Amino acid sequence: MHDPTTLTNGAVVFFGRGKFDDWCVFLRSPEGKTVAPRDKEYFQKLKTIGNRFGRQKLYDDFITVYAPTGKVVDPLILRRIKRLSLKYDELTDEVEQWLTVIYYGMVAEENKARAILKKRIKRLGIHQILIEDNSPEQAATFSKGKSANELDKLILEKGF
Repeated sequence: MHDPTTLTNGAVVFFGRGKFDDWCVFLRSPEGKTVAPRDKEYFQKLKTIGNRFGRQKLYDDFITVYAPTGKVVDPLILRRIKRLSLKYDELTDEVEQWLTVIYYGMVAEENKARAILKKRIKRLGIHQILIEDNSPEQAATFSKGKSANELDKLILEKGF
């Protein structure tokens, strides 16, 4: 498996056993509380950051993480996240944390045997909250009840 990633704020991001597989993303706070962040939660955090610093700017930064994401947690991408988060002033630690969580989420999607859409499903959610200005709730539940083929067609129409 992959080594955990310790963030600047002392939090740790790692993979563990979830309901379905070993690719559940966990976040352990510096105080030791461990949670599996939900899409809605990090979509809300990223939307708030995007509203403050520019949604297009945050989306563009997300794409620099998204594009090279594969099946392995890459230390170069983690350094990229750390470096680009410095542009977000007092929210540097929060940007680093949530981009790392979503990065781990994309690595997980790339490794899931039955995931047809892979990391593109995460990009769809980020696109919906930052570019289309949808609510985090809408983005987090958008794919519910839709087939992978239907979502694939929609994603391709958006250019990714």
